[in-house]
Amino acid sequence: MVTNLQARDAATVLHPYSNLSTLPAQGSLILERGEGVFVYDVDGKPYLEGMAGLWCNALGHGREELVQAAAEQMRKLPFAHLFTGKSHDPAIALAEKLKELAPTQAAKVFFCNSGSEANDTQVKLVWYVNNALGRPQKKKIISRIKAYHGVTVASASLTGLPNNHIDFDLPIAGIRHAACPHHYRFALDGESEEQFATRLADDLDAMIQAEGPETVAAFIAEPVMGAGGVIVPPKTYFEKIQQVLEKHDVMLIADEVICGFGRLGEWFGSTALGMKPDTISIAKQLSSSYAPIAGVIIPDWIDDALTSQSAKIGVFGHGFTYSGHPVAAAVALKTLEIYERENILGHVRSIVPHFQKRLTAFADHPLVGEARGVGLVGALEAVADKATKRSFDPKRAVAAKIVAFAEEEGLIVRAIGDAVSICPPLVITEAEIDLLFDRLGRALDRAEGWASSENVRHAA
Repeated sequence: MVTNLQARDAATVLHPYSNLSTLPAQGSLILERGEGVFVYDVDGKPYLEGMAGLWCNALGHGREELVQAAAEQMRKLPFAHLFTGKSHDPAIALAEKLKELAPTQAAKVFFCNSGSEANDTQVKLVWYVNNALGRPQKKKIISRIKAYHGVTVASASLTGLPNNHIDFDLPIAGIRHAACPHHYRFALDGESEEQFATRLADDLDAMIQAEGPETVAAFIAEPVMGAGGVIVPPKTYFEKIQQVLEKHDVMLIADEVICGFGRLGEWFGSTALGMKPDTISIAKQLSSSYAPIAGVIIPDWIDDALTSQSAKIGVFGHGFTYSGHPVAAAVALKTLEIYERENILGHVRSIVPHFQKRLTAFADHPLVGEARGVGLVGALEAVADKATKRSFDPKRAVAAKIVAFAEEEGLIVRAIGDAVSICPPLVITEAEIDLLFDRLGRALDRAEGWASSENVRHAA
């Protein structure tokens, strides 16, 4: 039965990534408070937050230091912008810290408010810089099938998921999508990870050759593909891809929105997976999601091009009202301080073996075709037939059913197609990891019972 609060929600709030036709009858899960790795609904029921919100709440709920950092900055200078030569100490200090932590040579940081805005900015910078460098034809950007880079017009075009394109008239011109690096799904029979990576690199080379290297400007990639289903690249993938990019003078954009700031046990996922990006998009765990903030880290050669073009035009005509918002910047600075002081990266490295052991143990479950992950992120892919890897009929929404059973068990995880994704706060303990996977195991068993009783495995 839908409560009054759920009815009010359905009548007023347009929900992202939801089935708008079924939500009013189903009712939203309405949360009231959070504490550590748990959130509580309006009835007081606790849920272990197995998705860190949306891949972002690294430090969990109730971090008083972050509340105080926001409050102090609000009292001192609640708002200031970075337009027309104005600035403030929180933005300056945060940019300095990010340059120090960046896994590649960094010159400047452009601040914005979300990962979508960061990747939208990346597209604009690619176009702008190539105009500045006298290469007006070198504008195409290659993303990948199943990549997720955001939902603005440009970033949603980079995203390689059908539901982000259908009836939005996307993608825009100049965006291409290379093959998805998911070995389980797309490798040929008997093809090793290294052989698969070689084939993907050869295919990318052929794509660039066909498009014309003089027209291809950039390749954008997440270290681990998050919202496409937690897809971990095959061994040697980035090494081989980068050789192709270097051959054709194509820059590499690292989308670190999910992997950045500790998710893979390093400050940046690029370091963990051997990427050497030219530019980097950041967001989410930058502030442990306590305040909206994101950014793009750029190298000297791009900064020089922007500066020369600004001199020519008279202004760098890009930015947002809340770029480098002082409250968000202060919270992000305090977040980075906590990461260092509490050795959060060391904690992640210490618990990853246990997390991955519990995750991969589900490979033997009747519903699971692949249990995959790296660092403190993973996914279980549900299949109708383990031997042939046959997927369920999408209309049966099996992964969504598992997630619904998990919610009843007091666990929040997320369905992405056939995959159930898991991405807990970085501060989770071994005991809480056990609680997470115990609850997920019960949800899987309940879903298996449902699938058998409903004959869901029957081929469509």
